[in-house]
Amino acid sequence: MPKTPTSTTILLVRHGVTGSTGKVLPGRAPGLHLSDAGVAQAQAVAERLLALPKAPTALYVSPLERTKETAAPIARLLQLKPILTKGLLECDFGDWTGESLAVLRKKREWQAVQHAPSTFTFPNGESFAGMQQRMWDTLSTIAQRHRGETVVVVSHADPIKAAVTFAQGVPLDLFQRTVISTCSVSALLLSDTTPIVLSVNNTSNLKELIPS
Repeated sequence: MPKTPTSTTILLVRHGVTGSTGKVLPGRAPGLHLSDAGVAQAQAVAERLLALPKAPTALYVSPLERTKETAAPIARLLQLKPILTKGLLECDFGDWTGESLAVLRKKREWQAVQHAPSTFTFPNGESFAGMQQRMWDTLSTIAQRHRGETVVVVSHADPIKAAVTFAQGVPLDLFQRTVISTCSVSALLLSDTTPIVLSVNNTSNLKELIPS
């Protein structure tokens, strides 16, 4: 009797570039849309996902404009309905939302953000530890729903970094050493046992996800 599949492949896609990417800390502020370059990135990542030998069966999306716009061509090409999921939201940066990164880097607290994030909570916002737990709980729930399937998840840099490093067993205080580029794909294999990281920050093709 064949075994019931127990693992789920999660393809984590960061949203495309916006007009403020790398300039401000946008957080959950509404009204931030993809730039023309971001729209092109979203189309390109959708085409890369379409080329996978095993077609994704579900599409989960953070409910912010830039993630929904990134998910739109994925939904169209893969013929999937986006499932808006609050657990995939960007970290709540609280009072720092919308602030210039150049200004924030001068704050004394910035050293904790970069080198001791496990100790830091954004003023009137979320802690990195809380964000990581929220993101991992959300991915675990998605994996349970889609055993034996491949699922696309469109989210943000910090939540994706937090999930990838958690899966690797990397301490949260080191998670800033991982880069998650706009419209990159990072792949996790989740099951009832130890998670496996298949790919991190892939911005070209996805051939390494094809069994050799």
